[in-house]
Amino acid sequence: MTKPETPRHVEIKDESDRTVAEALVTTDRGPAGTVRTSMHAKNERVRPGDRSSLVDAVMDLPEVQTSDRVEASVPYGDSESLQRLRERTDDAQTRVAGATALLDAKVPPRTRPAADEPSASDEPSASDEAGDGQQPGDELPS
Repeated sequence: MTKPETPRHVEIKDESDRTVAEALVTTDRGPAGTVRTSMHAKNERVRPGDRSSLVDAVMDLPEVQTSDRVEASVPYGDSESLQRLRERTDDAQTRVAGATALLDAKVPPRTRPAADEPSASDEPSASDEAGDGQQPGDELPS
């Protein structure tokens, strides 16, 4: 983990390795403090989903996961980032400050399994196996 006072720069790149969205992330004193982030797309023609990917990359940082609160600033009108932030946080409140939308919210408790526990993605799913067109739960009677 980085030092709390050290800002972290997060980027989302396109298939041509160009940065399309970026964020600066800083934490308050101590791991249970407040994380602050400023997110924006590099231009208005960013692909759908890139802003959500940026939010996910920020919210998945260890220093964010161990924080209690997040304060995020995004450009006014960036509904994709705000919607994804609301999905990834609890008790989100937004307000407008000039050309910026500010979001204050609680970081939910960590929901990932511990390092020694297998995650759901480590186990093969029914759709990964035979490829017989069946959906999980559509087992044939024996």
